[in-house]
Order: sequence, then structure tokens, then C-alpha cells
Amino acid sequence: MFFATYFDPELSRRFTEDMVIRNFTAKTQIDYVRALNRLCEYLKHSPKDATRDNLREFQLFLVEDGATGTTINCSLSGLRFLYNVTLDNPQLLTKLITVSVARKLPIILSLEEIKLFLATAAHPKYHAAFSVAYGAGLRVSEVVSLKVSDIDSELMVLRVEQGKGSRDRYAMLSPALLDHLRHWWLFANKHGQMHREGWLFPGLNPINHMTSRQLARICRTTAKDAGINKKVSMHTLRHYVLQDIDVTALLHIYLKRMLIYVSYRSCLGMLN
Repeated sequence: MFFATYFDPELSRRFTEDMVIRNFTAKTQIDYVRALNRLCEYLKHSPKDATRDNLREFQLFLVEDGATGTTINCSLSGLRFLYNVTLDNPQLLTKLITVSVARKLPIILSLEEIKLFLATAAHPKYHAAFSVAYGAGLRVSEVVSLKVSDIDSELMVLRVEQGKGSRDRYAMLSPALLDHLRHWWLFANKHGQMHREGWLFPGLNPINHMTSRQLARICRTTAKDAGINKKVSMHTLRHYVLQDIDVTALLHIYLKRMLIYVSYRSCLGMLN
């Protein structure tokens, strides 16, 4: 991570160590450093020498510069961590205000638009990846990180490792989606595009998986080629409402996988 010139090496080291101690994700660390670098660029001196009015004026600068509410709040989180934890000087934060963030309804695709979008996918890999986001509700980072071994056709689930919040979870796998993925696996292995037990959606070099940015760009291109006049992203595909989910089946999956000390049969009795 690159710190601004006004960040002295000792402060940079302590700030980084404090984030590591708390096991912050790489993205959170990058976001916090980016926020503090912007503060340093604004102040033209070390953040150790900032005053409460300096920080208030910095927030005003962010607003007037057109930063979104989400960006402002992320920056404030970085500042709060620096002054609360690393510098142990929380009184400097009293004039900072968390801003409200506008909540917008998500863009939804109709079933016909989904069919058109998938039919326009330029390659079986993209068709399968889009189908996973649409059919299982996975985020783009979760889609590209799937391995072949994450498909459990017995329990009909996808294992999602270290998803949002660095948490493992299971996603429902429909018979139709499983069929899509089997066709893609057969195609990829036949044409040497995948290691048999490797990444489900490999890049040009099968040793590595596709990047989130690559798949997101292909998603936008596919929507444009399909003539869909909506701002379609990988996140858009997650918003399709899945119907007729068998809740009991979902509970059985979690019971089989996660209960350690309680008898599975006893739990089935409680469900009944």
C-alpha cells in the first residue's frame, strides 16, 4: 500500500499494524489508506497535526467535490480508525458527521430480458458465469472464485468460500443451473480450457481464474449487444426473485452440513 508523502514511516507502520491486528480485509485496508492519503493531500501536512476544524473542513471539501455519501462515509471510517485507534485522539472527531446515503430501487430484468441476455453471451463460459449470478444469487467476486469442487450435486448447493465479510456460505443449486454447469465443464475440458479440478471460470491461463473486472466488463458488453436499454451489471443479475424455494430442503442442507453436537434425526423431528 502506498502512503502519501505527509504520512511519516512510523505512522504508516503503526496504522498498517493496527489494521492487520484487527484482521481487516485487503479491500478495507486499501480504502482506509486511500481516504487518509486524500486527507493528507488536502491538509498538505501530517494528519497528526490536524485540528477538529481541519477535519470538518475536509468533510466539507468532500461534499463540495461531489463525493457520494458512500465515499464520504468510507473516508470518515478511515479517519475514525486513525484517530480513535492509531493516534488515540478521538476528541478530534467530534465535528465529523456520518451522512445519509440515498437508497435506490435495484434495476430488475424481466424473464424475457434474462433469456435474451443469456442467449447473447458470446461464449459458454460467460453463459455459465451469468447463469450462476442469476440462478444462485452470487456476487461477481464469488462467481469468479468458484472451483469445480465447490459444486455439490448431492446436496444441490454451491460452496461459496470467503464471500462478503470473509464468510463461507452455501447457495442453492437448481437442477437447471447444475445442468448448465455440467455442459460448461464438458465443453471446457474437451477444449483444454479448464483443469478438471481447478477454477470453474478460468482466465486465459487456467492456473488463474477470471477477474471480477473482466466478467463485469463482459456483462455490460453482453447487455449492450442484446439491446437491453437498462444499466445492467453483474449485481443486476442477483436481483431476480427466485420463487418456489423449498425451505425445508434448505434447512436440511444446513443441518447436514453444520450441526455437530445435535442428532440430525432429532432435528428432523423438531422440524416436523
